[in-house]
Amino acid sequence: MTHRLAFLCRFHFHKPQRIAAVLLLLFLAQGLWLTSRQTLSDRDYQYARCGREMWEKPSPLAGYFTSCGNIHDGVLAYRFAGLPLTLNILAERGLDHFRKPEDRVVQTAGVVSTWEMRHQLAHILLLLRLPFLLAGCILGGGIWWVTRRLYGNLGGYTALALYCFSPAILKACISPNPEVLAALGVYGAVYTCIGVAHAMQGPRRRWRPRIVLLTVALGVAAASHIAALPVAAVLGLILMLWVAEGRRSQVLPIVLLASGGALIIVFACYAFSPDAFSYVFRSSAGFLWFSLDPVRRFFSTLSNAGITIAAASALLLYFGLPRSRYFGNTAPLFCTVMLLPLFMAGTPGSPWLWALPFLLTFIGGVFADAFESPRGRLAFMAAGALLALQVIVCLVSLPRIL
Repeated sequence: MTHRLAFLCRFHFHKPQRIAAVLLLLFLAQGLWLTSRQTLSDRDYQYARCGREMWEKPSPLAGYFTSCGNIHDGVLAYRFAGLPLTLNILAERGLDHFRKPEDRVVQTAGVVSTWEMRHQLAHILLLLRLPFLLAGCILGGGIWWVTRRLYGNLGGYTALALYCFSPAILKACISPNPEVLAALGVYGAVYTCIGVAHAMQGPRRRWRPRIVLLTVALGVAAASHIAALPVAAVLGLILMLWVAEGRRSQVLPIVLLASGGALIIVFACYAFSPDAFSYVFRSSAGFLWFSLDPVRRFFSTLSNAGITIAAASALLLYFGLPRSRYFGNTAPLFCTVMLLPLFMAGTPGSPWLWALPFLLTFIGGVFADAFESPRGRLAFMAAGALLALQVIVCLVSLPRIL
């Protein structure tokens, strides 16, 4: 049996995977419902226009990467927003061969007709948001994979359910913006760093695939927000030094190598344009500072009531139950504490959103320990009540998310 067939045989889609899939489908359904009630904004047109320019043609303005200028606040978000529109236009132009001449997107003289604009206006709202909704689903799937692997099915269900009914995550996924992509990159990079550190205890042939995956995750983070690269790299470096006993001298070179590869990915996102790429480092996109205002706003919002109470309960259980104070729970708590007070001092951004996947992972881990305690039945009922509360407040607040 080949390695590829062996991998497929190891993949199962049993009851736990089906429950996770249902939760993610509910998340997607909420996002599509919200999208159907939105209208196009100036920001949507900006992402659509400049995202398509990155894929289809250079900027008509000399010296600039796009007509939006030299992008420094998340080039990957523009690429994600523009890709479905570009693919849509390519598909429609291919279908021109089966249309009447007067209905073609590109007329015989090579002039783009108004039919293209009419077609875009019919679908642009959904096409712009689909990549970010799918990124949100991938992030949810990543949270499920990590928490289930670390804490078992119940821990995975707890974290994923809170994620799928988080108004803050839903809001980030229903408009073109770099935040959900940055959250995906930071979360993936940190846990891939931990995976690399564990692999370093084994043969070197197991290092390479995880280092490549780490490079991709850091590249997603960096191309989403250049400030996310040092944040993810530093957090990952600290946790790798914690885990990689006997191999700590090799940790820093691996992180630097992956970070260098991430910068190459960012350079590729700028179509290997040195001027546009260098503008990222000449702008204020990487400036970070600390503030507790985002933390207070998040935990004082009624639509986050279930997550707030669950986080407070998990913190009490973490310090009250000795069995909960181990690396699997401490690592996401550490990342949450480091990320929550961050805010972008140079460009608009929401670094506190990058902390939410780690917070939900921490909640899932501590609750999983509580389920296995002598009072596990009581903990299970309390967790169910908190999940029900979060579902209710999320569904009630959906119209206000728009």
